[in-house]
Amino acid sequence: MPDFEKLQRDIVALVEQNEVVAAIDVIEDKGDDQTRAVQVDWLLQIRSREETGTLVRRREIVKCRLQRAKKKWRVASFDPISFFALPT
Repeated sequence: MPDFEKLQRDIVALVEQNEVVAAIDVIEDKGDDQTRAVQVDWLLQIRSREETGTLVRRREIVKCRLQRAKKKWRVASFDPISFFALPT
């Protein structure tokens, strides 16, 4: 998957430094038993673990492409990658 390392770094940093709550609603799920194209309405609530931490809400339509490799599904693409970036 392109940018997998960046996505992994962002997610690890996000959950290490913040309390994160997520809600996901599937909007679209197309494909066959080898490839799926999925769109989800993804809501993240991010609260800093710091004493004066603020609450940040993100909501976005996220597009994923999944591919089956043997018996396991793998994420082949994820857009937008920046969805899991640390709040500024």
